[in-house]
Amino acid sequence: MLLEVKFLIALFITLIIETAVVVLLAKFLFRLKDLRNTAFIAIIASVLTLPYLWFVLPPFLPAENYLLFGEIFVIITEALIYFLFTKLSWKQSVVVSLIANIVSFYLGRFILSSL
Repeated sequence: MLLEVKFLIALFITLIIETAVVVLLAKFLFRLKDLRNTAFIAIIASVLTLPYLWFVLPPFLPAENYLLFGEIFVIITEALIYFLFTKLSWKQSVVVSLIANIVSFYLGRFILSSL
């Protein structure tokens, strides 16, 4: 399967998983009311960061540290996006980003390996 096709599948899976996790955490853990905006921001955050993780960062990071540094970059960037564009505090944004990315990483890998 072409890398670009794998990317589009991964993007679709990431959008579903991370948006669901972010909205659920925002609603039930942090009691946010504006879930439509939160879902939109979660989609934007993933659309902005996943291409960097797949295509931009790999040439600049050593292969043995790529996943660690790449995911840290994504978590921090998405946390910043949540902090700036939702009503989440910085700490809440980091928690949401961390949990969403952990769930997305493991569930996404499981789904992609099943294809």
